[in-house]
Amino acid sequence: MNQAPVFAVVGHPNKGKSSIVATLSQNDAIAIALEPGTTRRSHAYPLQVDGQVLYTLVDTPGFQRPRRVLEWLEAHSVSASDRAATVAAFATQHRGNLQFSDECELLAPLIDGAGIIYVVDGSVPYSPQHEAEMTILRWTGRPSLALINSIGDEDYGDTWQAALGQFFQIVRKFDAVRAPFEQHLSLLRAFGQLEPAWEKPLETATGFLDRQRQQRKQQAATLMAQTLQQMMGYRHSRSLAENLAASASSHNKGALASELRKSWYQHQRQREHQLRGDIQQLYQHRQLQRQEAELEWQSEHDLFSEDSSQLWGVNKGYLAGVGFGAGAVGGVGIDALTFGASFGTGALIGGIIGAAGSYFYGDRLPLPTLKIGPLRDGVKTASFGPVPDTQFGYVVLGRALSHWWHVSDRNHAGRAPLALGTPDSHWLDSLSKQHRNTLHRALEKARKGKAADLSDQHKLGQVITHAMKAYNEWQLKNM
Repeated sequence: MNQAPVFAVVGHPNKGKSSIVATLSQNDAIAIALEPGTTRRSHAYPLQVDGQVLYTLVDTPGFQRPRRVLEWLEAHSVSASDRAATVAAFATQHRGNLQFSDECELLAPLIDGAGIIYVVDGSVPYSPQHEAEMTILRWTGRPSLALINSIGDEDYGDTWQAALGQFFQIVRKFDAVRAPFEQHLSLLRAFGQLEPAWEKPLETATGFLDRQRQQRKQQAATLMAQTLQQMMGYRHSRSLAENLAASASSHNKGALASELRKSWYQHQRQREHQLRGDIQQLYQHRQLQRQEAELEWQSEHDLFSEDSSQLWGVNKGYLAGVGFGAGAVGGVGIDALTFGASFGTGALIGGIIGAAGSYFYGDRLPLPTLKIGPLRDGVKTASFGPVPDTQFGYVVLGRALSHWWHVSDRNHAGRAPLALGTPDSHWLDSLSKQHRNTLHRALEKARKGKAADLSDQHKLGQVITHAMKAYNEWQLKNM
């Protein structure tokens, strides 16, 4: 691979430079302050994939005295041919001068060969005072691109576009907080147009990032499949001594059930929380993990809340329909074993059994009850779990898909707490009938503890991949 390109992100103070760097370097640890002048030193942020640096972005301080700097440059330049050397001379002569420390700091990477990404706020009017900044940058002779990053609600993008087009080779609008991933790749391809030597490395970089996104999606599906298997099949147990088991009154049994139920609930919440942390880590949203911890388990967001059941659960009609479909597929096995002599009776019987079982448990979130096993070697075992039907699986999966979708589409410049919205329809509407049946069978197997091997886990992961696609289409349709 050719040498990775370096880009210095420059502009007026507090216009979104650090946001651009955070999003394009996938680094949410970069400080984004509301106060101007927070960045006083340049910092380089390489984007690495598999240990390979694809490109480096340099976050720089904002211009403080551009007109004074331009006056000095114009006074010391003889012709257009010496302008880049004059800029370098300014930085050398004023190094250590506190009056121009920010300008010297932001010019240093450009003098060393970095490309220019000039950032303006498209929500504030264009002002001629920016022309001094743009003129200085043009004097460096470096390849340049301007980004209009609107921070507020107003839109002066067209005016900015007309002005910036006179100074920069390429001008783009780019919302660092909301721009979708496809725009990130498009922007990188635009960088490649600035300098022939950068085209190949950035083409490689976009290919890396595209494959990385697909790999992350597959890894997220595997994490969800593992979590679903573990949560649906989880049983919390406690050994009881013979004398304790024999003397257990109904009151004591109630207390025992309450204790085990509490531990079972806690385990399930912690397992879901672990999944969220793993997904956030996968997409490199490490700061988000800490923000979300402050919102943890507010009642309406709880895994076992009525809201969660209403939002992500399914009704009796759905379970009966999908139960019939899944049961019918299982019944096909009977027909196959009889070489068709059953004339499809197996599929019909399987469908009826599946539908009846699903209808019986639908429209509620059935939870486990206390079970005390037989005496063995002087010990009885009290247990709580696993869940008695698939309804719990739909709630866990719906919450997991919602969280994954928000995290995977979140730019690293985002600083607002994660807001998981309230949908007015169900994401399963976008999943095909075939995949609904496959999902239902997979959840049934997980509930019965039959999906513990890697093959079943892979199949469940594949179904979840289809669910992720359906969830994404459903979200885009409702935006």
